[in-house]
Amino acid sequence: MKTAEAQSATTLTMEVARVQAIASITKCMDTIPSEYIRSENEQPASTTLHGVLLQVPVIDIDDKNVVKLISDASKEWGIFQVINHGIPDEVIANLQKVGKEFFEVVPQEEKEVIAKTPGSQNIEGYGTSLQKELEGKRGWVDHLFHKIWPPSAINYRYWPKNPPSYREANQEYAKRLREVVEKIFKSLSLGLGLGAHEMMEAAGGEDIVYLLKINYYPPCPRPDLALGVVAHTDMSHITILVPNEVQGLQVFKDGHWYDVKYIPNALIVHIGDQVEILSNGKYKSVYHRTTVTKDKTRMSWPVFLEPPSEHEVGPISKLVNEANPPKFKTKKYKDYVYCKLNKLPQ
Repeated sequence: MKTAEAQSATTLTMEVARVQAIASITKCMDTIPSEYIRSENEQPASTTLHGVLLQVPVIDIDDKNVVKLISDASKEWGIFQVINHGIPDEVIANLQKVGKEFFEVVPQEEKEVIAKTPGSQNIEGYGTSLQKELEGKRGWVDHLFHKIWPPSAINYRYWPKNPPSYREANQEYAKRLREVVEKIFKSLSLGLGLGAHEMMEAAGGEDIVYLLKINYYPPCPRPDLALGVVAHTDMSHITILVPNEVQGLQVFKDGHWYDVKYIPNALIVHIGDQVEILSNGKYKSVYHRTTVTKDKTRMSWPVFLEPPSEHEVGPISKLVNEANPPKFKTKKYKDYVYCKLNKLPQ
């Protein structure tokens, strides 16, 4: 007999079409529901520069020139890949294993128990659509959001209880990731001529929130027409992402969309809007999107490093003078998010 919790979760499933379910229904068809078909100027088949893999900067975090390498990549590209980052391969493998099991092994009604509440302002939980999809178009993706650091921000209600090793795998990854984050922030800070810890302090210091998202992009019968995640820049300070081996990340550079080369066990680092603001525009937030494939499932594990919602973010005062007036307003992060999600001017 079902518990009341599972019963209401099943009812919710009926109201929300999960992409994983749609994928299983359409896998033998040559069509997808119209709400997943992007407008012509967004369709990956016609807008991707095919046959070229973009070699975004690959940076060894132990390189003696790491400050210059990270600083240059953040100014010119807004994205780079980090190798020799010190997170053991098995820690990344365990993170991926438990995430994959949640989507592919755990029964659907159990997943729905940690689903987002419709209409809630809280982003955490299992879900499909995001508020950003205002035109009625949907991304070919299901997701799970929950915070993994600091302990005061974590709500375990949104962490899967199944698979049983889920919590341990995520906690270990969060612990290891924090060391990498400190090194990246230090390089970003020194690269602007600031003290080693100034940028991290301006970003929120010990209170920076680590928000994990697992993206699950099932096979799609018409990958030429759909997108996993629509083109955007991240609202975070920076985003650190682990993908699986299936190609999907694209970056907009010099007027074209390019596939980004997959490097096993590298961390992909996106500069987000808040670091662009803190640097007064010296570092660039990367414009990116995700494609899907016909016969493979793509997954990715981005961690968005965000300021607490009440934290004020604006250009760091040392970077502003008469020759370089502030290019951005200083505002609370929650107000920035509200404007961005509702497509209002900042």
